[in-house]
Amino acid sequence: MADKKLRFETRQIHSGYHIDQTGSRGVAIYPTAAYHFRDCDHAARLFELSEGGNIYTRLQNPTSSAYEERIAALYDAAGALAVSSGMSAILLTITSLAEKGQNIVTSPFLYGGTYNQFKISLRKLGIECRIAQHDSIEAMEALIDENTRAVYVESMGNPTCDVPDLERVAEMAHRHDVPFVVDNTFGAGGYLCNPFEWGADIVLESATKWINGHGTAMGGVIIDGGRYDWGNGKFPQIDGPSEGYHGLNLYKAFGPAAFVVKCRVDGLRDLGCCPSSFDSYLMLIGLETLSLRVDHEVRSAWRLAEYCRNHPKVRRVSFVGFEDHAGHVNAKKYFRHGSSSVFTIELEGTLDTTIKFVESLKLFAHMTMIGDSISVVTHPASTTHKQLSDEDKIAAGVTPTLLRISMGLENVEDLIDDFEQAFAAIDR
Repeated sequence: MADKKLRFETRQIHSGYHIDQTGSRGVAIYPTAAYHFRDCDHAARLFELSEGGNIYTRLQNPTSSAYEERIAALYDAAGALAVSSGMSAILLTITSLAEKGQNIVTSPFLYGGTYNQFKISLRKLGIECRIAQHDSIEAMEALIDENTRAVYVESMGNPTCDVPDLERVAEMAHRHDVPFVVDNTFGAGGYLCNPFEWGADIVLESATKWINGHGTAMGGVIIDGGRYDWGNGKFPQIDGPSEGYHGLNLYKAFGPAAFVVKCRVDGLRDLGCCPSSFDSYLMLIGLETLSLRVDHEVRSAWRLAEYCRNHPKVRRVSFVGFEDHAGHVNAKKYFRHGSSSVFTIELEGTLDTTIKFVESLKLFAHMTMIGDSISVVTHPASTTHKQLSDEDKIAAGVTPTLLRISMGLENVEDLIDDFEQAFAAIDR
């Protein structure tokens, strides 16, 4: 059966799974750096990109190829590329789209690491990242000019869980003929949200989170929807003679998959941020249970969020499942279940009492992690957003008593008991 005829839960197991000559049930791990060529002509065809195949694991690996095939199938996309981390996925995406003197326009609701990459590292490469004051269409559109090469948002902001109006942002980006890029880490491999259904052109994720699901491997993915017209004159690095491949035009050679090919043959070749075959194997294993894990985590988030909303030591609960959340309407439209397994709370009290609460937890892990099988509490002001100025923290919605909660696979009643004893510890 063709993948597109299969439902998500079936594709997450069967896509990219091909029975080899050994009859092995598991996808093989290929711990190799290089590959034999049949002859010199074969090698030449591989290096000039006229024939597909493996050259060097920095560019491609059979285990990673199976993983990429599965990701592309889950998104119903033209192609996918596995990289070494979510930050690598962002870096390869933006540097494949923009160069010195050009810019991208973004929402202000960004993961702290993304914010720093945009404002510091990319600035040093000459790429300007224009961050809107808020995520309204008007605020972002006002920053676009003739040098803009992408509009970038997170499908659910980290840590505020803000949900932009993806469909309207896509329409705005396309009105200016620039690609719409979405960090869909909170969309859980396309299970909770598939931005391609709402006009996105490129999607990326930190696979370290829900795709892996067990906190055992780092990784990122770039997914190419295959719908953007790269022949509009703005992207000569894709629709023009390639400097690194003797003038080859990637758009003419690879059509709908031209962007993800660009990220592979230039990005991975030159920046080297490739995953190991073992990490790709762990991602494949994680994908097999993705929907089951996420369903459980979302149900648990509802239960714990309700508990927190009724607790006297909690000042505010920010959960997209609740009607008072600014992103509630958009979450209902764009996210399966209209929800997420992550939410934030602001505690009554001070920075010191918040720290005491976190350090009193026994089941919840104190880490900078989401999408793990272990439930996690993160204090953004002292971790993920520590490097931001006080002004930028406020703009990102990060306060001293804010905690990000990521639900795992434990019994939620045990997690509520853990919160109870930690709240009691504040008064001791």
